[in-house]
Amino acid sequence: MRRLSSCRFLLSVLIGLTILGQSNRIQAQTVGGPLPPAPRAKEVRMKHVLVIGQTKDWEHDSVSATMAAIYDMGKESGLWDTTMRTDTKLLTKKELVRNAKNLNYFDLIVFASTSGELDMDASQKQDMMSFIKEDGKGFVGIHAALDTNYTWPEYGEMLGGWFDEHPWMTFNAPILNEDPSFPAVRHFPAAFVKYDEIYQPMSWSRDKVNVLLSLDASRLDYSPNPKIHRADHDFPVAWSKMYGKGRVFYSTLGHTEESWLDPDIRTMYFEAIKWALQMTEGSTASHPRPAASTPGR
Repeated sequence: MRRLSSCRFLLSVLIGLTILGQSNRIQAQTVGGPLPPAPRAKEVRMKHVLVIGQTKDWEHDSVSATMAAIYDMGKESGLWDTTMRTDTKLLTKKELVRNAKNLNYFDLIVFASTSGELDMDASQKQDMMSFIKEDGKGFVGIHAALDTNYTWPEYGEMLGGWFDEHPWMTFNAPILNEDPSFPAVRHFPAAFVKYDEIYQPMSWSRDKVNVLLSLDASRLDYSPNPKIHRADHDFPVAWSKMYGKGRVFYSTLGHTEESWLDPDIRTMYFEAIKWALQMTEGSTASHPRPAASTPGR
């Protein structure tokens, strides 16, 4: 009998608690309405990157590796999606058909070792410069992007110059890190060596860019070399600059297919893209040439 009484008592307690809970829920719905949904995490809009790999002159074997690396960086990080083209059709603000995206869709243009005079009419050139200069979108030039559009003065002004030979071809280049605070090069030591092809720029001035990496002029071979045209022996390897409202990054590194397997090179371009997309901050102010790099004799 005692066990039966205990069971009845427990059952009564459970029924009471159930009724109380239902009453509280009804009261909450009546007085305050339905409970609000749980707050959602803040969504970050994925950026859109357009990679152009058109070559109208020298065609680098590394173009495909370059484009694939940028695609993989965006996919693995979740920071951007990548559209890869070997034509210039999308370099326009004109409305396109059949789901083609124009420049209004993109946040950044990357020239992946483009070369020669690209297939762009006057309106496309105007739209691309407006994309950077007025819209404040980004541009990243990789290696032979410097060997591109010689007959388009504003392109050279935007990028910082043009290609004027590679005096040492592909070699173990002694490189100085001139701005270790910049996100794209902060992982490099103060001085290091990379096996790559370093371009010599023309129509280029240190006063108009922020040199990030440069050749150590004190360690270069100056034996008779008709390809050396810079009397100041100032050979930049990477730089940052502004063009109007837009951020511009360029580096000559990335000539070989193997370079795109180098974590240092991939990190540099990954961080350069983030910077050009305004995800990070870094200087574009020019600075004097470091005393450590003195012209060879």
